[in-house]
Amino acid sequence: MSAPPTAQQPPLVTPEVADSPAPNDQVLPGKRVRLAVDRPMRLDSGVEIGGFQIAYQTYGTLNADKSNAIFICHALTGDHFVVEKHPVTGKPGWWEMLVGPGKPVDTDRYFVICSNVLGGCLGSTGPKDIDPATGQPYGLSFPVVTIGDMVRAQKLLVEHLGIEKLFCVIGGSMGGMQVLQWAVAYPESVFAAVPIATAARHSAQNIAFHEVGRQAIMADPNWRGGNYLLEGTKPEAGLAVARMAAHITYLSEAALHRKFGRNLQDRKAVTYGFDADFQVESYLRYQGAAFVERFDANSYLYITRAMDYFDLAADAGGTLANAFRPGGRTTPVRFCLASFSSDWLFPTSESRAIVHALNAVAANVSFVEIETDKGHDAFLLDEPEFHQVIHGFLEGCAEHRGLSARRRAR
Repeated sequence: MSAPPTAQQPPLVTPEVADSPAPNDQVLPGKRVRLAVDRPMRLDSGVEIGGFQIAYQTYGTLNADKSNAIFICHALTGDHFVVEKHPVTGKPGWWEMLVGPGKPVDTDRYFVICSNVLGGCLGSTGPKDIDPATGQPYGLSFPVVTIGDMVRAQKLLVEHLGIEKLFCVIGGSMGGMQVLQWAVAYPESVFAAVPIATAARHSAQNIAFHEVGRQAIMADPNWRGGNYLLEGTKPEAGLAVARMAAHITYLSEAALHRKFGRNLQDRKAVTYGFDADFQVESYLRYQGAAFVERFDANSYLYITRAMDYFDLAADAGGTLANAFRPGGRTTPVRFCLASFSSDWLFPTSESRAIVHALNAVAANVSFVEIETDKGHDAFLLDEPEFHQVIHGFLEGCAEHRGLSARRRAR
C-alpha cells in the first residue's frame, strides 16, 4: 500500500466547497464534504482521484481541545447512519446497541464520526456517481480502491474537522480492517484502536466467497458490463444472490438452527417444487430483496475487492509484527481486540494472530473472545459481555487521557 501523505505536503481539503451534496444524493440527510480538490489523492493502484465526496454523520459534541473524537468504521454493507433511523430502509441505526447516550460509546461523552467509505453508494463518491470527465456514471471506469484508500480519505475528513488525534478508532469486520489500517498508517494520529471480528488479511476462503457474489452480479444480464445505470437496468437478481450467499457467512449453524431449523414457511407440507418451502429459504430471499433497495451492485464489486486486497503484512516484509513497528519503534497505539467463538468468517485465530504480532513488538494490547452462538454478526447484536468489554476499555483509555466523564462544551 502507498505511504500516507507526509506532513510537508499541502492539505488536500478545500473547506469552501465542503458539504455540497452530489446531484443523485440530495434526498439523503447528513453531512457532505469534497476532498482532494486542489491536489488529487493518489490511490494504491497509482491512479489519482480529486474532488471526491465523502458523506458522514457526527454524534455528540467535540470538546474544547478536540481530544474526545471516536471514528467508527463501518462494515461491507454498512454506512454512516449509525444511530438514527435509516433514510432508505427506515430501520434503526446499525450500531444503536453500542453507540448513544449512556452506552459503551457514549455520545454524551465522545464526539463520534462515521463516514460512508470511498467507493460506497450512500453519499460518498463511488461507481454509481457521475464522472465529470464524461457526464455519465463511472461504472467500471471508477478506479479500484483499497482499505488503505478508504482510510486515507477518512484521514482527510478528520483533518477537515480540525482533529489532529483521534481518541479511538473502532469497527467490526471490514470496519476492523480499517481500524488496523488507521493504526498502521497513522499511529501518531490514533490513541486507541478497537478491531472487532476481523483479520490482518483476507483469507483464501473469504476471497472465494466474495468471488461467488461478484460472479452472481456479473452473470446477471441486467448488469450490462457494469453500465446498467446508463442503460436503465439493474442487476437485482444477481445482487440479491450475492447478498444471500454472504449473509449465510455472517451467521453460525447454531444460530440458523435456533432461528429456523427445518421449519416450513406458511405451509404444512413440502410442495415438491422450488418455492420457498423452508423458513430459512424465505428469510434469505427477503434479505436479498431488501438489500437491492439500498445498495449499488458495482459498489458491492468494488468494496469486496478492497477487502480481498487487504494484507497488512504485505508492505511489512511479509511479517505482520513489522507493521506495528513504525520507524523501528513500537506502535504507541493502545489496542483492544475482540472475536466471537462461533464466527467462522473471521475466526478467533485471525484475531490471535494480530495479538501475537502486537505482543512481539511489546505493544499495549488486550484481547477477549466472546462466547456466543450468534456468529460473525454478533458484534451488531445484543451481546452484554462484548458491550462491557468495549465500555471498560474506553473507560480506561479515557482516564489515561484525562477525559471528563461528563460532556464538555465546544
